[in-house]
Amino acid sequence: MLTTRYEAPTTVADAVRLMQADPAVRPLAGGTDLLVQYHTGLRRPSAFIDLKRIPELVGITIDDEGMRLGAATMAAEICEDPEASRLWPGLVEAVHLLGSTQIQGRATVGGNLCNGSPAADTTCSLLVNRARALIAGPEGRREVDVEDFVTGPGHTVLGPDEVLVALLFPRPAPRTADAYLRLIPRSEMDIAAAGAGVSVTLDEGGTCTAARVAIGAVAPRAILVPAAAEALIGTKLDDAALVRAGEGASAAARPIDDKRGSAAYRKTVVGVLTRRAAAIAAARAGNMN
Repeated sequence: MLTTRYEAPTTVADAVRLMQADPAVRPLAGGTDLLVQYHTGLRRPSAFIDLKRIPELVGITIDDEGMRLGAATMAAEICEDPEASRLWPGLVEAVHLLGSTQIQGRATVGGNLCNGSPAADTTCSLLVNRARALIAGPEGRREVDVEDFVTGPGHTVLGPDEVLVALLFPRPAPRTADAYLRLIPRSEMDIAAAGAGVSVTLDEGGTCTAARVAIGAVAPRAILVPAAAEALIGTKLDDAALVRAGEGASAAARPIDDKRGSAAYRKTVVGVLTRRAAAIAAARAGNMN
C-alpha cells in the first residue's frame, strides 16, 4: 500500500516552513494531476501539503482594479461566478474544461498552471488576460508574469520552498473580451491536441485597438503569438485579418507527433482555432457596453 505524510497548514507562512524543511514534499491544490502522478509512480513526495485549508489561497475577489483568484480556489466556484463570467468569459470557458463536474469540485487554476503541462487548458487564457502569479517563499513575496511562469514541460519558476498564492488579473478595458477553444481527440474529458486563446479590444467603430493571442499544446509550453495579435490590430476583424492571425499562430507552433495528432495536423488546427476564437472574442467585445 502506498503511504505518505499529510500536512494541512492554515497559513502561507506555515506551508512555506514545511516546504523549506523538506524539499521532497509536494503542495496539493486540487490533486487532480498530482494524485494520478503519485499512483502511477511518476512522483513520490515525502508528504502532501494541502493548500485548501489556507484561507488566503481560496476565493475570488473582483474590484475596480481586477480580479484576485486564490491559487487553490476550486474550478466549480469560478464557473459559477457571474462577474468573472461577464468580464473574463474565455477564462471561465477554459476552467469549465477541467474535467468532469466532479473533478471541477477539486481542480484549481493554480494547480493546472503549476503542473506545467503544455496542454493545460487554462494557461492560454491566463496569458491573453495578462495574469500575474503571486508567489510566496522564505525570502518573502514576488510577482511573475504568467508568460514567464512555465519554463518547460512540467517545470516552472517555483522554487522547492515556494507556493503559488494567487493569480492577479487586471480589469479588462472597455469593449474587451476573450475566448478560448481547443481540439481534443475524443468528444469530452481529454487532453487538448491544440488550443487557442484570444483577447481583443474594440473602439466604438468596431476597429481592434489591442489584441493578445496565445496557443497551447503545440509547443513545449503555452506561448503568446505577437504576430497573430498584430494581424488583428487596426482591422475590423474581417475574414482577411482572421486568416492572417491564424497563419501567424500556425507559423509559431512547434508541435510534436503523438497519439493525439501529427505535428502537421496540429499546426493547421491551431490556426483554425485562433481564427474562430478571435471571431468569438470580437463578437463578445462588440456586445459589451
